[in-house]
Amino acid sequence: MELKDFITDPSWQSRLEHYWPSAEAQRLAAFLAQEIAQKQTILPAQADWFRALNLTPYEQVKVVIVGQDPYPTPGHAHGLSFSVDASVSPLPKSLKNIFQELNDDIGQCPINGDLSGWASQGVLLLNRVLTLRANQSNSHQGQGWETLTEQIIDQLNDHHHKLVFILWGKPAQQLQRLIEPRHLCLCSAHPSPLSAYRGFWGSKPFSQANDWLASQGLTAINWA
Repeated sequence: MELKDFITDPSWQSRLEHYWPSAEAQRLAAFLAQEIAQKQTILPAQADWFRALNLTPYEQVKVVIVGQDPYPTPGHAHGLSFSVDASVSPLPKSLKNIFQELNDDIGQCPINGDLSGWASQGVLLLNRVLTLRANQSNSHQGQGWETLTEQIIDQLNDHHHKLVFILWGKPAQQLQRLIEPRHLCLCSAHPSPLSAYRGFWGSKPFSQANDWLASQGLTAINWA
């Protein structure tokens, strides 16, 4: 299985071409092939593993939101961190909390849980780990995804624009060491109900991101 074949955006294909021959990339591919051979249900669907990269080309990135790993509930994860299909109701609790903070911060809220509208504006919705087994959170941690997402952050660190990085939760915050001070890093607890009270509430990442983009002469994100 060639993981690179699932990346269809040319800008990300070229930015990551050096990664695929590595031992870590081969280990990750072998692990995922083994999971498939064992008939494990992997989320999101294979075609969506790199949806975040395919929807937000490298040159268009302005904001990077990093979470932990996909939703474990079948029917929820679709390749964008924290996002679900527009038909999903009720919303996952983490996303519900994100929308509550968004409303408290800038008085706006999307009409459903599909965040692809953010992605089309330059918000890269990335997880630290891009897959898991259905109903088993963290089940694909430590299998090689972390090395790939570090490569993605390395490439973004070299971006010609100054970017906003929103890092939610400890796994995401581990990436801060790779990000130069010229970018804005907004770190807080994960929006999960288990941790949101530790600093996610009141963190105001959406207004801070837009203020920063404006200061750099870039168009703000329409979070609604």
